[in-house]
Amino acid sequence: MEFTASQIASFIDGKIIGDGNTLITGVSPIENGESGHLSFIAQDRFSHFLDTSKCSVLIVSEKLIVKDNYNSTIIAVKDAYLSFQILMNLYQEMQGRKEGVEEGSSIHPTATIGDKVYIGTFTYVSEKAKIGEGTQIYPQVYIGKGVKIGKNCKIDSGARIYDYCIIGDNCVIHSNTVIGGDGFGFQPTKEGFKKIPQLGNVIVEDDVEIGSNCSIDRATIGSTIIGKGTKIDNLIQIAHNVKIGQNNVIAAQAGIAGSTVIGDWNQIGGQVGIVGHIKIGNQVRIQAQSGVNSSVNDRETLYGSPAISYNDYLRNYVHFRNFTEIVSRINNLENNSKDKTNE
Repeated sequence: MEFTASQIASFIDGKIIGDGNTLITGVSPIENGESGHLSFIAQDRFSHFLDTSKCSVLIVSEKLIVKDNYNSTIIAVKDAYLSFQILMNLYQEMQGRKEGVEEGSSIHPTATIGDKVYIGTFTYVSEKAKIGEGTQIYPQVYIGKGVKIGKNCKIDSGARIYDYCIIGDNCVIHSNTVIGGDGFGFQPTKEGFKKIPQLGNVIVEDDVEIGSNCSIDRATIGSTIIGKGTKIDNLIQIAHNVKIGQNNVIAAQAGIAGSTVIGDWNQIGGQVGIVGHIKIGNQVRIQAQSGVNSSVNDRETLYGSPAISYNDYLRNYVHFRNFTEIVSRINNLENNSKDKTNE
């Protein structure tokens, strides 16, 4: 698609500085700008690209603009990052949505398929499954018995949604993620470990996005719950009967053990490990690679393994880095003390 700078400015309520007829045919990162492309500058540390970028048009936060003339055409906005996001969403909408059932897919006669649904080749939709209006299901997806998927969802190729799980409206599930696999439940006996049946399901509420290669286990009984608006990165394990509240963000390779309850608006860093049967409050921040082994109050920031207060960790780590020197100084003090005693 081709757009002029003026057309782009009209989408984001921007002010043109330069030639509004400048034509855009693509988008570039600011570090690798190209003629005919669009990019954005939202932070002061990138402001030097205002004078050096090869991009034909730049969306720039107003506070960074210091003169009336630049080599590139400028679209001045209050928040360049937010405006660029708006443009990307508009562009995605312009790509259109597929509709219809492709040859090679299999839909059980008792399944219910809403209007304007797309189902790709080699997808299997089991008995009594329900798929809401406008949902896009790409090739090689498995939809289990009695699964309910809401409106305007996107299920990418290779995803698996097992029996009786529920997906809300406007959800995105990326490739190769498994929703509703068995929880890790085994009873030790004299003969070995005996599997405990996992009879519950997974409920994914509205506006949730789940990255690729994640595993969210069904509950033993009841439901594993992912709350509204939560965003889950790639390669994440969420165990049986976990309950995650609204608007959480969880970064890659994190693992949450069974029956843990997590509140709202938390930020969980990459490779964080959280033990089972604890409660984490609201607005908690857990730094990457931390190990959480006890319940956490609201608005705490944690770091380390086992995780402690972030500020305490930083103060203690300063001493840890100098531990060899500290031990040497203590030894010297003890030796000096012995020498004085012997005198």
